[in-house]
Amino acid sequence: MEPPECPVCLQSFDERDAIPRVLSCGHSVCEACLAELPQRYQDTIRCPACTQLVKYPSQQGPSSLPKNIDLLRLSLQHSPSPSSSSSSDHSQIPNQRSTTNSCYYHPPFSSHELYVTWKDWILPHDAVLTDDHCIGWFSSTKGRGCFGVNRSVSLAPIVCFPPRDRSKFRFSYVAWVIKCLEGMNEGAKEELALILEASVRQGRMCRVYGLWSEGVEGPLYMVCERQRCNLLDKFGELGNGFLAVSEGGLELDKGGIFSFLMIGKGICEAVLALHLEGLVAGCLGLSCFSFDELGGICVDLNEALMLARKFVNAVSVEHKEEAMCKGCLENEVFASPEVLYELLHKRGTAPDSGHSRYPIGYGSDVWSLACVLLRLLIGNVLAWNTLEMKEENDGDSSASYACWVEKVSSVLEDKLGSEYLSLRQILCKCLDVNPGNRPDVVDVRKCIQNMLVKPQFDFLGNLEVTISRDYTGICLVLGELCLLPKQSSNELIEHELWEKEIGGQPNVVQDGKGKSDEDFAAGLPKGMTELKDLQGHLDCISGLAVGGRYLLSSSFDKTVHVWSLQDFSHLHTFRGHENKVMALVYVDEEEPLCISGDSGGGIFIWGIAAPLRQDPLRKWYEKKDWRFSGIHSLVVSKNHSLYTGSGDRTIKAWSLKDETLICTMTGHRSVVSTLAVCDEVLYSGSWDGTVRLWSLNDHSPLTVLGEDPPAEMKSILAITVDRHLLVAAHENGCIKVWRNDVFMNSKTLHKGAIFAMSMQGKCLYTGGWDKNVNIQELSGDEFELDVKAYGSIPCSAVATAILCSQGKLYVGYADKSIKVYL
Repeated sequence: MEPPECPVCLQSFDERDAIPRVLSCGHSVCEACLAELPQRYQDTIRCPACTQLVKYPSQQGPSSLPKNIDLLRLSLQHSPSPSSSSSSDHSQIPNQRSTTNSCYYHPPFSSHELYVTWKDWILPHDAVLTDDHCIGWFSSTKGRGCFGVNRSVSLAPIVCFPPRDRSKFRFSYVAWVIKCLEGMNEGAKEELALILEASVRQGRMCRVYGLWSEGVEGPLYMVCERQRCNLLDKFGELGNGFLAVSEGGLELDKGGIFSFLMIGKGICEAVLALHLEGLVAGCLGLSCFSFDELGGICVDLNEALMLARKFVNAVSVEHKEEAMCKGCLENEVFASPEVLYELLHKRGTAPDSGHSRYPIGYGSDVWSLACVLLRLLIGNVLAWNTLEMKEENDGDSSASYACWVEKVSSVLEDKLGSEYLSLRQILCKCLDVNPGNRPDVVDVRKCIQNMLVKPQFDFLGNLEVTISRDYTGICLVLGELCLLPKQSSNELIEHELWEKEIGGQPNVVQDGKGKSDEDFAAGLPKGMTELKDLQGHLDCISGLAVGGRYLLSSSFDKTVHVWSLQDFSHLHTFRGHENKVMALVYVDEEEPLCISGDSGGGIFIWGIAAPLRQDPLRKWYEKKDWRFSGIHSLVVSKNHSLYTGSGDRTIKAWSLKDETLICTMTGHRSVVSTLAVCDEVLYSGSWDGTVRLWSLNDHSPLTVLGEDPPAEMKSILAITVDRHLLVAAHENGCIKVWRNDVFMNSKTLHKGAIFAMSMQGKCLYTGGWDKNVNIQELSGDEFELDVKAYGSIPCSAVATAILCSQGKLYVGYADKSIKVYL
């Protein structure tokens, strides 16, 4: 037999260091640990063995409590002799307090780490105003919006999920964005994070503001700053003066060449900014570059991503390398040969050629950069279809490609003459088939800089930047973001299959067991269906309870209905109340009971064991007073005491054995509208706007929460408790949350009164006047608590009762119906 020990420090009891002191609940704790136990309420501690609240004389200390002599005798019998072992020193043993889980596990709606990582990038729903007349990149999207005041933005769809018309559940805005992010694979999220962070650090990139969706279940967009005009727009606006452009490219007079060099230098710096952040565009065009407010050139990340998608889609249609090269050049989507080959190779349509041995890297953007600069210089004078690739040497098109580069060099020579030889040479070198032979972006910029300012006069010096040729970054064209809109359709198929499996199939309940509430919360992201619509009551639903094989419901029609959890058929109606039934509670005893209370003060106890009987087992009435409206709330404690909250502002404790009144608790200044019991504490909410806590041990008051100035008081209509968390719902649509009786947060959830509430772990379900059932996730730590809106269920009537049980959500409505959601 093991020697008795303290339940806190696990030290064996003795007469010197671990003297057992007896608490009023019967358990014993050593003196040293009793002195250190926290007191949540005055002269009250929670027994570490049974968690019951017990009185503790804090002024006198633990020595005023009686010793447990029997435990001391047992300890002495088991204590080793001094010769066998030395006496133990209690002060040397760490105080190992028992740790009980303060809240049973409930799966969160989304990963907390994911939410913390991305929450600062989620733009408010009203941050972007779209223009219906704008033509977007896709027929289903809009291309422009307004961010803030007089600030244009571009929207690039990142994730697209088709709407789920059959689901009754609707995500909240933030939850929908997190849901979209959860649907992305890790590679895509890494790319997106890299783009977002790079735009903040680099001044040569159009800033990415964050992520936004135009509506719940709509596409998720990346919102990027959109400058007043891009490089392509500038060609159409300026026909002479600063930038004179014709079909043959720039008019290379003194002003024209200077304009080209300034623009070319800016384009090089924008591409360099990408490379400094480990990003490779893979393909570029004039539309990817914009003028900022100061006349500088920056790269538009959204446009670069959209151009990459356009290129990828074109490659998926055309499977021949030479045809794709011609098509890209004609459409001014400039992608290097090795990038094109890699895309074709991924689809299994690329023949083995000389390009297959070249890696993708920063040199790939050098090729695209040269084509953009050539487009500015040459325009469309050089027909891009002069690139004639003839498959020679078993498909190797290197000879034809070299011929094309020579033609480009010839046109450049005619255009530039001998004065700009260095520019012509470096541009042609950028078109080398081998990326390793191409110059770096820094070298191209240096060449242009030297043409703008002679080296001997360049007192500012050249840009000293080195980029490793060992590429370890991300190529947008070959990345995951270009493929995401297609991948989302697979999730839709999985969702539809999931709905077909569960649609109309109730969970089989055996011995009162079914799916857990954790399963219900975990399944919410996949949607929610209305399983049953229970009709039978003749007035507003006032209460719901699940017990055994039955669903119990009470109503203002003075009846209590019994429904089968097997098929939700109506089994029985309890009649006898002469007034509105206001509250309902199930008691799990040897003979299960249903207790109902009415507005006339009547308390009825009904037998739930089969066969169901018509008459109540017992009934009695609280003392009637014409000034007040009877019973408003009910709850039963573990010791089988019944507590009623009444219109006379009191809480009454009744014995279920003989219906005698045990005591009356006073303190509230208005109707006691709601009651809850948790860990030997009774919680009462009132129309006076406060929540009072009472000890179930002796029914003494413990504390009062929510004592606001009278002008700010809003009636409490519902409370729910889950160990350390207390939530109170008010008539103004607001909830207040306390943890361990410390106020943590408040939030407005509804437009109007909240009549019903249910909490399971981290999931909070609320319903009320605005005909919505809202679902929240409570998360955080001991220092802060977040109330995150997860979604809602649009309803056709006011929600008056809510219960989450056995993997289903039961909602009672003012229109007499009860709906079961799966």
